[in-house]
Amino acid sequence: MIKQALQEFHIVGISTRTINANGQSAIDIEALWQHFWEQKIQDKIPNKTSGDIYAVYTEYETDFTGEYTTIIGLPVNSLDDVPEGMVGLTIETTVYHKIVSRGKMPEAIGNTWFAIWADRELDSKRAYKADFTIHGQKYDNGAEAEVETYLSVRE
Repeated sequence: MIKQALQEFHIVGISTRTINANGQSAIDIEALWQHFWEQKIQDKIPNKTSGDIYAVYTEYETDFTGEYTTIIGLPVNSLDDVPEGMVGLTIETTVYHKIVSRGKMPEAIGNTWFAIWADRELDSKRAYKADFTIHGQKYDNGAEAEVETYLSVRE
């Protein structure tokens, strides 16, 4: 894990409210990804600053055991033009723990989240503001794929 500060940025995309209990988040988030790809949401987002796709986990009811909102979208230069049916979110400047998942996707990222949820020491440091994964160019590299996960932590 690498601890680093990130500056404020904005995300526009589609969202769902979910919970991890009874595997519900896997069902809801998979459906959100399916909608993202089928509707070509990435092509409908104006003012993109990159083609990297972000999955953001925010608006936590409590911690990873409560409800939270997932947003799948792209970084944008402002929230002045959020298309109808989409949401915009500002990721505030804060400190993050960075974890890199390597291997076949989406299994590798799933395994990373299971490890995060099982790590009580890390959980005690989490701020539960906005956590996110970045699905960049290395996502489609088969067994060599990589996804970066950023967890907001208390300073």
